[in-house]
Amino acid sequence: MAKNYRAELVGVFGDPVDGNPTGVLEEAGFTALGLNYRYLTMKVTPEDFDAAMKSLKALNMKGINLTMPHKVTVLPYLDEISQAARIIGAVNTIVIREGKLIGDNTDGKGFVQALEREHTKPEGKAITILGAGGAAKAIAIECALAGASSVTIINRDEKKGQDLVHSILEHTSANAVFLPWTVHQPIPEGTDILINATPIGLHPHGDQKPDVDYHTIQSSMVVSDVVFNPPVTPFLKEAAARGAKTISGLGMLVCQGALNFTIWTGQEAPYEVMYQALLREFDEM
Repeated sequence: MAKNYRAELVGVFGDPVDGNPTGVLEEAGFTALGLNYRYLTMKVTPEDFDAAMKSLKALNMKGINLTMPHKVTVLPYLDEISQAARIIGAVNTIVIREGKLIGDNTDGKGFVQALEREHTKPEGKAITILGAGGAAKAIAIECALAGASSVTIINRDEKKGQDLVHSILEHTSANAVFLPWTVHQPIPEGTDILINATPIGLHPHGDQKPDVDYHTIQSSMVVSDVVFNPPVTPFLKEAAARGAKTISGLGMLVCQGALNFTIWTGQEAPYEVMYQALLREFDEM
């Protein structure tokens, strides 16, 4: 049998993208299962996006991730799109099957799976989300689809917040309300799961934290952060100091990566291998 020197190609298009560590965990997974795949981290500017998308089939790629600023721009290029991605209005993962580009959004699904790995489910829960950007929207929609009883969106931009509330009410059975983000914003009483879905606290600004009244965080709450670098943010430290259960952004990132892995390869992702690879990466920084 002739040796195959050609690897199956996947990767990510983004700008900026230099600090994206997804390739670390995906490559670890490929190696663990002995798959001849390579994950390419590629800087693609908005001006070059059309050419980059046309290259997918020409290069016989299996699929691609999309990060800023391409998650919405990509929609006209797709042949099919998942229900969640259609509601969210953004795609972060494409798989190419029989020449068709099929789009999905694994941001919110990854978050829900990360919660479940920590023995927490959105079903029947009152969820409060800080932010109304891309990550917040994906998480809000997926939590609502997973059976959350209510979703409260706290955001400074009222239009974005109200638009997200409208999407939740229109497409899911969850109740949803918007609260304008004020100085030292109190967390609503009765919140079961509190989520920071903003980039506040992300490296190199790891000393920053969302402007909320931390005295309103209760020990009965589960508090999560989408920021994964640093893994334990000041936001999570404040919540833990008040007795709340905390979940870092690492789990979401790995669960999202594991979903991508399975979408592209058809095989179950080695979650623990991928998680440990990411931990080692941050330890070396």
